[in-house]
Amino acid sequence: MSSGYRWVIVAAGALMSCVAIGAMFSLAIFLEPMAAATHWSRAGISSAMTLNFLVMGVGGFAWGAASDRFGARPVVLIGAALLGLALVLASSAQSLLEFQLIYGILVGLSASAFFAPMIAATTAWFDENRSLAVSLVSAGMGVAPMTISPFARWLILNYGWQTAMFSIGIVAWALLLPAALLVRNPPVLAKEISMAEPAAAGDKMPLSQVFTSPQFIVLGLTFFACCAAHSGPIFHMVSYATICGVAPMAAVSIYSVEGLAGLGGRLLYGTLADKFGVKPVLVAGLLVQALALATYLTVSRLGEFYALAVVFGSAYGGVMPLYAVLAREYFGGRVIGTVFGAATMLSSIGMAIGPLIGGWIFDTFANYSWLFIGSAMVGLGAAAIALAFPPLPQARLQQA
Repeated sequence: MSSGYRWVIVAAGALMSCVAIGAMFSLAIFLEPMAAATHWSRAGISSAMTLNFLVMGVGGFAWGAASDRFGARPVVLIGAALLGLALVLASSAQSLLEFQLIYGILVGLSASAFFAPMIAATTAWFDENRSLAVSLVSAGMGVAPMTISPFARWLILNYGWQTAMFSIGIVAWALLLPAALLVRNPPVLAKEISMAEPAAAGDKMPLSQVFTSPQFIVLGLTFFACCAAHSGPIFHMVSYATICGVAPMAAVSIYSVEGLAGLGGRLLYGTLADKFGVKPVLVAGLLVQALALATYLTVSRLGEFYALAVVFGSAYGGVMPLYAVLAREYFGGRVIGTVFGAATMLSSIGMAIGPLIGGWIFDTFANYSWLFIGSAMVGLGAAAIALAFPPLPQARLQQA
């Protein structure tokens, strides 16, 4: 296969991340109509997403390790089959507990089969422009709010939430299974064979030492705090805008603007990271994210939501792919799936916190003010932790 096939890997990875993450996060669109139709509490429905992220974290670690051993293709094929099944089963849930278990466990397990394996595969296919390539795969997550979310809203308005969720499951099968068949193992990069890579400590270090190294600890904690900061505001953004007086369909469009901005942010931050280094770009993005979260306390009009969505979406979208690049640069390619899967597990715990706390805050105080205050503080903490990233060894800096 020519090196040009690596862009097929990027395209397949972007499509899979779009469908998988879009289907999972569409629960934010289902929140209001499900609560109205079933009389389940917001906190109860949101807790399905919390369970989703917890299972996704464990699954990401397991699927990442499996992709190191068996390759990405069998992992994403299993994930594709399981995601469609999970959504179809969740659409027929008759109780809140049944919905929480099906959606939380099966969707979380299946969605986690795509991100770490495809990011790991992409880093192996690219020895140059790696940050940009990883950002393009992750860009599928940014496209999801512009595609899956409006599609879910349209289905809900016309057919109800159960038919909508069932239909999204069928669409997931139709798109993910063919895309998974395009995935191939990467060729061995001559550069990696001929060059000594002292910075790739994971190629020689036992995993027990990798997971206790300063590099992994800072990587995991930063990823955790970053996701804990933005997960609640993302999940509850549609509800928050509706409470502020924005029409429901217009509120969904704010979610779409965030996704579009995230797409642009991934391209921008990936390009900047290739040029200036990952660490300074990551720290800057985390600071922008924290400031944007605090600013949400001051907005109430649709235009203001749009403007802030551009800033917030580009920041959180832009920094997300950079963790994978750091993992590759610190630990090399042999265990990248396992290492990034473990880091993703920590980030998923952070993602699990936000939706549940946001639902509890609204149920308790009838507003979301404390959600944005707390999220901004956690975001500043993420930027502070990122400053502690150890420098890359000189050999790795020269290679990059």
